[in-house]
Amino acid sequence: MWSATASGLRAQMTQVATSTVRGRVEVGAAAGAGKTRHAAIPATVVWLTPLAPAAGETAAATPGSPAYPPLTPAQIPRLVQKNKSFEPHILVVPAGSLVEFPNRDPFFHNVFSLFEGKRFDLGLYEAGTSRTVRFDRLGISYIFCSIHPEMSAVVITIATPLYGISNPDGQLSLPDVPYGRYLLHVWSEGMAPENAQPLVREITIGPNAASLGVLRVPQANGKPMAHMNKYGRDYDEPAPNNSVYQHQR
Repeated sequence: MWSATASGLRAQMTQVATSTVRGRVEVGAAAGAGKTRHAAIPATVVWLTPLAPAAGETAAATPGSPAYPPLTPAQIPRLVQKNKSFEPHILVVPAGSLVEFPNRDPFFHNVFSLFEGKRFDLGLYEAGTSRTVRFDRLGISYIFCSIHPEMSAVVITIATPLYGISNPDGQLSLPDVPYGRYLLHVWSEGMAPENAQPLVREITIGPNAASLGVLRVPQANGKPMAHMNKYGRDYDEPAPNNSVYQHQR
């Protein structure tokens, strides 16, 4: 998401020592619990936010927060509605980003989020149209459709370019991390909307400390996130069979 600003960020770091920070995700019955064998590893996002220098440290020992130029229209991230799903399922964006929600299904959708993070309701909109939301609040936004209960996505809004998303094997990598003290934030798909706050702990990155070690995360059950519709009620069963929801392009 920050690819356009990566070169500028590296230019700011030319006089700062950096490391590639790596880690590995494993599943436990709960965060901090023992490993659960044969469990699929849920997609996990980690990010680092700089801390102020500790007593006795110089300001240079802790990286500052670089300024990021606004994204161009071609760089605006999208959560596409297609085949009654959101693509991608997890999106990480800089605070203040405008995110587009195009409807590429041959029927109506109603995208909303009423949990912590950015709260919004885009209302009913038809095939071939789009809506946008500015994610100006840091945090985890759980995204749903008020018509199709199987649809869900997560937008993570952060104020740092130092982040990574685990691969299917649970491996994580954050390149070009300046030496210093950080808060490590960990969010994983096993964390439900009612437990949306990421896990947080302090770490120090240096020449002999560039590993996050093993990160224990809750197991994901592989089912759509349980949630109510935008009115706080259970979804109709079966899904609405009104022609307004079946509008063809």
